[in-house]
Amino acid sequence: MPAPIRLRELIRTIRTARTQAEEREMIQKESAAIRSSFREEDNTYRCRNVAKLLYMHMLGYPAHFGQLECLKLIASQKFTDKRIGYLGAMLLLDERQDVHLLMTNCIKNDLNHSTQYVQGLALCTLGCMGSSEMCRDLAGEVEKLLKTSNSYLRKKAALCAVHVIRKVPELMEMFLPATKNLLSEKNHGVLHTSVVLLTEMCERSPDMLSHFRKLVPQLVRILKNLIMSGYSPEHDVSGISDPFLQVRILRLLRILGKGDDDSSEAMNDILAQVATNTETSKNVGNAILYETVLTIMDIKSESGLRVLAINILGRFLLNNDKNIRYVALTSLLKTVQTDHNAVQRHRSTIVDCLKDLDVSIKRRAMELSFALVNGNNIRGMMKELLYFLDSCDPEFKADCASGIFLAAEKYAPSKRWHIDTIMRVLTTAGSYVRDDCVPNLIQLITNSVEMHAYTVQRLYKALLDDISQQPFVQVSSWCIGEYGDLLVSGQCEEEDPIQVTEDEVLDVLEGLLASNLSSPVTRGYALTAVMKLSTRLSSVNRIKKVVSIYGSSIDVELQQRAVEYNALFKKYDHMRCALLERMPIMEKAAANGPTETVQTNGEAEPAGLEPNPHRPVGLHCPFYCFLVISLVLVLTVYKIAILTKRKVSPIGIPPMTAYNKNGLKIDFTFERSNTNPNIAIITIHAANSTEAEMTNFLILQYCICQWYSLNISTSACFPLTAPLHVILQQQLRMRIKLTYNHKGSPVQDLAEVNNFPPQSWQ
Repeated sequence: MPAPIRLRELIRTIRTARTQAEEREMIQKESAAIRSSFREEDNTYRCRNVAKLLYMHMLGYPAHFGQLECLKLIASQKFTDKRIGYLGAMLLLDERQDVHLLMTNCIKNDLNHSTQYVQGLALCTLGCMGSSEMCRDLAGEVEKLLKTSNSYLRKKAALCAVHVIRKVPELMEMFLPATKNLLSEKNHGVLHTSVVLLTEMCERSPDMLSHFRKLVPQLVRILKNLIMSGYSPEHDVSGISDPFLQVRILRLLRILGKGDDDSSEAMNDILAQVATNTETSKNVGNAILYETVLTIMDIKSESGLRVLAINILGRFLLNNDKNIRYVALTSLLKTVQTDHNAVQRHRSTIVDCLKDLDVSIKRRAMELSFALVNGNNIRGMMKELLYFLDSCDPEFKADCASGIFLAAEKYAPSKRWHIDTIMRVLTTAGSYVRDDCVPNLIQLITNSVEMHAYTVQRLYKALLDDISQQPFVQVSSWCIGEYGDLLVSGQCEEEDPIQVTEDEVLDVLEGLLASNLSSPVTRGYALTAVMKLSTRLSSVNRIKKVVSIYGSSIDVELQQRAVEYNALFKKYDHMRCALLERMPIMEKAAANGPTETVQTNGEAEPAGLEPNPHRPVGLHCPFYCFLVISLVLVLTVYKIAILTKRKVSPIGIPPMTAYNKNGLKIDFTFERSNTNPNIAIITIHAANSTEAEMTNFLILQYCICQWYSLNISTSACFPLTAPLHVILQQQLRMRIKLTYNHKGSPVQDLAEVNNFPPQSWQ
């Protein structure tokens, strides 16, 4: 056969290919020639063919058929053949293939070879792709070479030992005696690999970690010599003596000093020297300083040293290199909880990073900015973050809005500021906020009684400018429906009141109902707001017309709302004022703690969470929960005992009187349902002890902590009974509102029942 082309010629030929197809054709042709040569057992050109095959492998073409040829080259006595053979083994073989086990004996022989370069080839190959079986068989030879006086072999043996320990951790103790004198070596290569070996052993074994802590003074001396030594051409990199070794030593010191007072104290001085004497004009110095900072933060260092480390990170933020700025922000984010005050000193620089063009730096700066917010800087930080929210890319808006909500809730200096901030977020990034922002803001507004007029006026004015942000429109609609009378009357004391007529308010809500921008949920809010205004404004006839229009809406939910509201205008008009009254102050659910499952309108929901804003009509008010049942609970209940047909078992709790005044007495009796032992059926008994009749009788009651409601109306005679189903996993509070006519005069009264039923229920 003719002599195969050389590797250099193959590379030159492949580079002349103009297309991928042309290159594949060349590779296939050469691969066929190499296969033919392998079949002919051509020992003369085997090395050349394997070298070309490795080049093809690096280009991504298949070369597995050369694996056995690599083993043949390893078994050769020629160094050039061994070199290509070992290189091929490292590239083409791994421990998943049984072929690699065939080279164990060759490696063992070469580890005992008389030539150090052959020994080095064997050490490199074992350290690169040796399996656990090979490591067990050859660990003894590696340990012997680790004790040799030859620096060339010692550094390679140390790296090979690292691989052996990773594959077979139980062999770690075999190398312990050989590590005693490793740090006394003058050769930087041996020192470097020795530190790598010690680091691996300390990370894998607590016993080794305790054993090697006594080496801290020796490591400190080596690091000090590197810092104080003069110029050494052999190890100098950009004016710094062997930065690679310095970084490795700093990492090992970090491991040894973590959680140990004595070791940390022994390295405090040298860390301060490295932090103050290292040149920062080049990346080499920045790498050393970064490792120094990480070491200072991980060990039990002095407070002054930690401040110095954070100041170094602060200087990194001013660096033109984006990678250095990103590393600094990430490191500060990790340390902000433990060294909050020190990081606060660099707040302005961190905020400036929000304007960076790099999206990764922006995100880290945003996260760190939120971590820096506290009660003292809340106003300034929120100003910067709101500005960032205005100008940031859409991918940041959701996280930024959530962060602002949480920070405002935790550190708000006043309720007005809190409301203004949330409104600003909704008008800026309303489409990106979480689903729970609407009920949370509604709760905040409801509980801020003195801010009702101011809030509804601000929301109304903002609504005139933009209705595209749906969460904002939903909150605005709710507030206008709840506090529309305050808007029309101009009672705002926080700012100059605006003159708004009833027709203008209704025009805005009708516009929301008709707008193509409004979602079905938003239309539900708007229609409910219109309905509530029927008890707050005088334009009842116009409101009736608006509600009746949507009784034939193609939106089923909107149609259902309208039909129910029309029923309130007709058959149940005497109940409308009570049902549409302002909702009470809502108690905030616990942010943390175990969640319990309760049954609400037939659906399981976690107890303590806010009601679902998307449930039909049920917009966080007991009256709405009542409406959800489509007015089914608005029954003319009289002279009936519904529970007589239910299978219930007595609880053993005596009846309790919830109300007793003006001849009207209301008692509670308790029974447990057989279908669910956690459900209590509370039967309400009302009795009239006066001679005159009580007509148009209405009981509106709800449990404060579970938002259940029951409404009873009757114009008939007493006594009457009705059931209320609640889940009793804690004691409850119930508020009761009574309205009725007695002796020709309307009567209204309120009552509250606390801590029922008794603890004996459990």
